[in-house]
Amino acid sequence: MKPWSNDEERLLRYFNYVEKTIRNIVIKASDDLRDKIEKIIDNAKRYYEDAKHYMNLRDYPTSYVCIAYCEGLLDALKFLNLVEVVER
Repeated sequence: MKPWSNDEERLLRYFNYVEKTIRNIVIKASDDLRDKIEKIIDNAKRYYEDAKHYMNLRDYPTSYVCIAYCEGLLDALKFLNLVEVVER
């Protein structure tokens, strides 16, 4: 894989990965945890939108922080086996 030529290209690849994850995420946990998991996924989506906003402002450091936090929330849910990402 070739290196990124600039911050925008790198962020766009990151966005594509996160978009795919959000689009294909399936909650596996019991009903008593479902509301909490949905709130975490909603927070992840908000960080994703923030990341896009800051990239459009060319504030790349803040965009990276937002998209990394988004991915961290999603990864935590996957590591805890509360969700899975199903290819569609």
